[in-house]
Amino acid sequence: MKISEDIRYVGVNDHKVDLFEGQYPVPNGMAYNSYVVLDEKVTVFDTVDQNFSREWLSNLADVLGTRKPDYLVVQHMEPDHAANVATFMSAYPEAKIVASAQAFGMMRNFFGTDWKDRQVVVKEGDTLATGRHTFAFVAAPMVHWPEVIVTYDTADKVLFSADGFGKFGANDVVDPEGWDCEARRYYIGIVGKYGPQVLALLKKAAGLDIRTICPLHGPILDTPDAIAHAVKQYTTWASYAVESEGVLIAYTSVYGHTKAAVELFAEMLRERGCPKVVVADLARDELFETVEDAFRYGKLVLATTTYNGEIFPFMRTFISHLTERNYQNRTVGFIENGSWAPTAARVMKGLFEKSKNLTFCMNTVKILSALNETSTAALAALADEICGGCAQ
Repeated sequence: MKISEDIRYVGVNDHKVDLFEGQYPVPNGMAYNSYVVLDEKVTVFDTVDQNFSREWLSNLADVLGTRKPDYLVVQHMEPDHAANVATFMSAYPEAKIVASAQAFGMMRNFFGTDWKDRQVVVKEGDTLATGRHTFAFVAAPMVHWPEVIVTYDTADKVLFSADGFGKFGANDVVDPEGWDCEARRYYIGIVGKYGPQVLALLKKAAGLDIRTICPLHGPILDTPDAIAHAVKQYTTWASYAVESEGVLIAYTSVYGHTKAAVELFAEMLRERGCPKVVVADLARDELFETVEDAFRYGKLVLATTTYNGEIFPFMRTFISHLTERNYQNRTVGFIENGSWAPTAARVMKGLFEKSKNLTFCMNTVKILSALNETSTAALAALADEICGGCAQ
């Protein structure tokens, strides 16, 4: 694929992977992006996953023809991008490797060598001229590993953005949901913890004339509208701001009584005009889709049973995924069930103890085994409170 007169795409699509990073389902596969800039000196940007060494080297050879690469820029050392660094350095023994000092330390750990005699160590503000192109390096620590750099091509106004602006899904699959859904799930899962670091990088990028974004996963963004939209979404996500007005109800249920309460509560919210109500069964629905929705919408209601004096394990896991990603700036309500000593609401609230800027609903619903007149009235009171701030 031709990105500009000098820039070519040499990445690969993975349709065999079922879980990205061992936990995120990727039903549409995954793209591992790599790029070549053909100039007086040839520069390759990042490698690909270890399962695609041969295909990647073939793609590279097809683009290079009789030429040899002069530089390999390693922006991120995660193995889905850097697994073939040693393979590349062996295949092209005259090439030099360009990376941050911390990345070279990681290379020693991964490969047993850091190619000391072939290193070009770069940091924030450094540049590399290859002829018509000059690459400016920008430090992007913890987006989402500490060694990350991104690269701006001053000639063609291209930002090689490492994991920034990435998306789940192979590039040869048309995503009927467009860019946002799987880009959001990718961002929250992979980078969600590091909002301040992402905002710092966005602030640096705001001073650049960017006409194309080349991420390490997902499609290339090459129109002004696509770039502006992606930056807007990233600003929202990194700020932990509410993206859409709505309520997520996430629940677990053992014998169906909590589920029945949740279904009634969802109907109460809809009757009161809540613009969007999403219900997720934490034991059955895809976990990270539900985590995505918790960050997308402004209000969250958690419903679960008391279990061994605690809460049902799926609920604990769900909350931990929220808090470790710095869940904040939301309204949270609780529905608890228990046959003799309900403690679930207290336990759930305690798990958010270190979270910032959460507003907890005044009304907490207590169900003693099954709904009755009292707990149904409590559901209605919680629905009134939740919908009090909903846009009609």
